[in-house]
Amino acid sequence: MFRNLRELYQYRGLLLSLTQRELKARYRGSLLGFLWTFLNPTMQMAVYSLLFSVWMRQKIEHYTYFVFIGLLPWIWFTSSVVGGASAISDRRDLLTKVRFPAQVLPTTVVTTNLVNFLLAMPLLLLLGLVLGHPLTWHILLFPAVLFVQLWVTMALVYLFSAINVTFRDLQQILSNILTMWFFVTPIFYRAETLPEKFRDLLVLANPMAVMATSYQALFYDGRVPDLAPLGIWMGIAVVLLWMAAGIFERRREEFAEIV
Repeated sequence: MFRNLRELYQYRGLLLSLTQRELKARYRGSLLGFLWTFLNPTMQMAVYSLLFSVWMRQKIEHYTYFVFIGLLPWIWFTSSVVGGASAISDRRDLLTKVRFPAQVLPTTVVTTNLVNFLLAMPLLLLLGLVLGHPLTWHILLFPAVLFVQLWVTMALVYLFSAINVTFRDLQQILSNILTMWFFVTPIFYRAETLPEKFRDLLVLANPMAVMATSYQALFYDGRVPDLAPLGIWMGIAVVLLWMAAGIFERRREEFAEIV
């Protein structure tokens, strides 16, 4: 794992260049361009808020803001997992180049979506101010929560991208799993509404439930999130990333031939 991290730092210029290229290519030819960074999550927020606040009423004040808090990190996570799973298998043109660092490809996907996530944050903060949710000192913990999510996302993307090279069905399976995963993550409802008997297990076993409730604590409740689940998932992410790095090390030379 340390070798992969060293190489990522060594090729940081390449990572930055590929990230910039992905960001430009994503909205190339689009009339609104980077405005879609704001429009996509805003439209999703509007649809889900209408659904759950009108037809399936949730007794949560400023429900639109509550949904937006959980929706933004979820979009970052799912976009990274779905795009990252095929990051290696779809880039034969780069992998066949001499000593091209394969680990840069999934990292580029995660970084690109991280930039989109951060670009959308001002909209979240503005919405919170308008609805009477001013920032508190707890916002200082935001980088810590973001760092844990980054490691969890990177670990899963590395693992899935390596596996997808030989098991191409994984990408389709992930799309279906993420759809179910979405509705068992407390984005549209409070985690406290889950069955009390299984609540702790359901939240702890779901890394995005831990992330969503942590962001809700920071931005909506103005309090310190539960640090124990964050610490647990940080440890799990390190182990998963170590495993994925091992796969990369063993199969680095095979990637170009297989894809």
